[in-house]
Amino acid sequence: MTAIYKKEINLFFSSIIGYLTMLVFFIVLGLNLFIFQGNIFEGGYATLENFFTLAPWILIFLIPAITMRSFADEKQAGTLEFLLTKPITDTQIILGKYFAALTLWLFIFILTFTYFFCIKLLSLENAPLDIGATLGSYIGLFFLGSVFIAIGLFSSSISKSQIVAFLLGVFLCYLMYDAFFQLSSLSVFSGKLDYYIQSFGLGAHYESISRGVVDSRDIIYFISIVTLFLILCRTSLESRKWN
Repeated sequence: MTAIYKKEINLFFSSIIGYLTMLVFFIVLGLNLFIFQGNIFEGGYATLENFFTLAPWILIFLIPAITMRSFADEKQAGTLEFLLTKPITDTQIILGKYFAALTLWLFIFILTFTYFFCIKLLSLENAPLDIGATLGSYIGLFFLGSVFIAIGLFSSSISKSQIVAFLLGVFLCYLMYDAFFQLSSLSVFSGKLDYYIQSFGLGAHYESISRGVVDSRDIIYFISIVTLFLILCRTSLESRKWN
């Protein structure tokens, strides 16, 4: 697993993908925070609300762009079959690739704290930055990215085409993040039914943590979804042996 991890890390940072991902992420969020309409200067008070609202939507596209080549590229190059014959389990291969992508995401995630410190410096004494809600949002954002990585790996495992893997990853990330909320808003669902439908989606748990109260149920939910998609990814790889 360590060899797979090192290989993936080297691929990320030896190609333009990793750097382009970080550049796009920071430019778009920076413009939204400090320049575009609704920025913090127009709002008149220090808040990272725009950042935490926009970041998940950017990750829906950027993380599948990172993970799309993980297995699709191996299939296209014909190296996946060779890899599967090595004395390493499918689970170790998947975890090696997952933790490599997670490391890249962690690196990007840590750099986003520059926004936190900038906004904190700009805040006034009588209108300070809400530290509790901000840290809660950061925790939620990290877990959200972790789930998107697992979804992206699964998408890459079922296709030979990186483009197809990317599009499927974007679709599944959107489906898990926002589709359940949109579904619950339909008039046919009333009473407590809309709440239960929302709870299946990532968005509801992300918003829950963003309030500043880290509930263990939300953490368990995120970890469970990561586990689910990694199991689906392993099943996808194992299906090649059945054929």
